[in-house]
Amino acid sequence: MDFPLLELEGICAKVDTGAYTSSIHCVDVREIGQILQCRFLDEIHPEYNNKRFEFRNYDITAVKSSNGKVEVRYTIKTQILVFNKTYPITLTLSTRDDMRFPVLLGRKFLNRKFLVDPQLENQSYNQTL
Repeated sequence: MDFPLLELEGICAKVDTGAYTSSIHCVDVREIGQILQCRFLDEIHPEYNNKRFEFRNYDITAVKSSNGKVEVRYTIKTQILVFNKTYPITLTLSTRDDMRFPVLLGRKFLNRKFLVDPQLENQSYNQTL
């Protein structure tokens, strides 16, 4: 997946129809006054650019995990490029360093845009080859 406004290209994402919201791995998240600052990915990821992003338009939401734990997260609106088409997307900012994929695409984003076949893998990536 590409996130043009976040200057991220070729980011691996997991489609999760069980998750309502989509999320992206970020570090160093802080709210200073009315501005949200963060860095996307982390030093381990090859696409990490150490660039600090600032958002004036952001939200805070409660996200319930599959184990029932509720976590409060910041949310941002940005764009995602999938199958050569750009879509708006709302992402929660999360620490996903212990996860295999830095981005999780939930059903709020997928709904009415994509049909998910669990037997297929890497469809977007394979189109770029």
